Amino acid sequence: MNKITILWVDDEIDLLKPHILFLENKNYKVVTSQSGQDALEELKHTIFDIVFLDENMPGISGLETLTEIKKLDSSIPVVMITKSEEEYIMDEAIGSKIADYLIKPVNPNQILLSLKKSLDNSRLVSEKTTANYQQEFRKIAMDLSMVNTHEEWAELYKKLIYWELQLEEIEDSGMFEILESQKTEANSQFSKFVDKNYKSWFTDGNGPIMSHTLFQKKIKPELQDNKTLLVVIDNLRYDQWLSFEETLGVHYKKKLEASYYSILPTATQYARNALFSGLMPLDMEKRHPNWWKNDTDEGGKNLFEAEFLGEQLKRLGLELKWEYHKISNLKQGKQLAQNFKSQKNNDLTVVVYNFVDMLSHSKTEMDVVKELAANDKAYRSLTLSWFKNSPLLEIIQQAQALGMKLILTTDHGTINVKQPSKVIGDRETSLNLRYKTGRSLTYEDKDVLASKDPQEIHLPNINLSSSFIFAKNDLFFAYPNNYNHYVSYYRNTYQHGGVSLEEIIVPFVVLEAK
Repeated sequence: MNKITILWVDDEIDLLKPHILFLENKNYKVVTSQSGQDALEELKHTIFDIVFLDENMPGISGLETLTEIKKLDSSIPVVMITKSEEEYIMDEAIGSKIADYLIKPVNPNQILLSLKKSLDNSRLVSEKTTANYQQEFRKIAMDLSMVNTHEEWAELYKKLIYWELQLEEIEDSGMFEILESQKTEANSQFSKFVDKNYKSWFTDGNGPIMSHTLFQKKIKPELQDNKTLLVVIDNLRYDQWLSFEETLGVHYKKKLEASYYSILPTATQYARNALFSGLMPLDMEKRHPNWWKNDTDEGGKNLFEAEFLGEQLKRLGLELKWEYHKISNLKQGKQLAQNFKSQKNNDLTVVVYNFVDMLSHSKTEMDVVKELAANDKAYRSLTLSWFKNSPLLEIIQQAQALGMKLILTTDHGTINVKQPSKVIGDRETSLNLRYKTGRSLTYEDKDVLASKDPQEIHLPNINLSSSFIFAKNDLFFAYPNNYNHYVSYYRNTYQHGGVSLEEIIVPFVVLEAK
């Protein structure tokens, strides 16, 4: 293994001989320069791992030398060392992306710590993260055998996401595979938990907050004291929210971060209509037959969200000035961003943003998106890139300037499907890959959560003998006809409608303007 090579630049380098000997005893190689100009010449001919740079030198200063070093090689770490404690020098140095900042006199251990922070950081973080997860692995395995409430499942899911994001940073494929197996086991146990308890959540009062109760229980209390922007990003998973939380943190501070449970099917026409109406689909069909559409009905299934919301606001006794906006393309997003000041007198502005849903559908249909979102890590990265450059961020920035509270949530999540499960149905059977409704469905019992009487789980019967089935884990439904082509086309795509942690447990966040 090659020695790490340090370039140490200081006009009083002779006084630093003890420090240099200390580093050489630790197996580092140190090359010295007495001026910025000499250092730049060295850098043109030799590759160094790191530069220690004195700020106060005759000739070109340390800050000037730093600028020139970054022009030669922007990736090389530079540690600025100075006698001066003046704030402007610190600001200049940090603004130039230095690796560390030390104030003289420095002792050898300070230098060693700075080297480890700058050069050995990723290895040390990797080792510590791996050790911590190995400890946590056993605890998660125990929790999986004991978890038995909807609150515990939400906590366990968040813990799994936390470790997924930690392990993603260190790129330890071995540890990552172990985590993936834990997620698979968690989804298997969670499916059993939902199968056993879902019906009772509507009757015993002990169920989680769900799509149809979210507005009354979580959103209504937040509307009492401030003008509010409610953003519903279609199809947003908990890990995707975490991917852009930091970007949002520049403009808003978090007041509350929680989760709620999407209803089944975890699909837009069911879950989002339930969110805005405050009703389960069976009740929507009974009360508003002109607005509710079943799977087999012609026409758009989410065309009356604003009307559903208006009725819910009346039922809740909320006399608000409000507007509803649905954004389905870039042009609509830019238009709302340009005209957002017109919302300043509203008590409530609701924005439904469809990008993430479109992204998941594009992954199915377009090879280039399949490449860009090949796995969950890439999918999160793509979500972050979209958010940073989207009209939605502009809308949120304007809401902050107007002092509006921000509530951010979604209707359901999504899961990367891997394994097919054969299903047979008639021509009236619905088309979704993660749930089916229709007559005389034939399926693998172990692969599904089945409801022979949909009204028991507050879903409408398309006809008298209709049932619903929901895919568990990472399965997707495939018909026997043209089976291999179908499986190849849909494997490793993002789908929703079924039973998984990723689809059901979704974020609800309340933020206040900074």
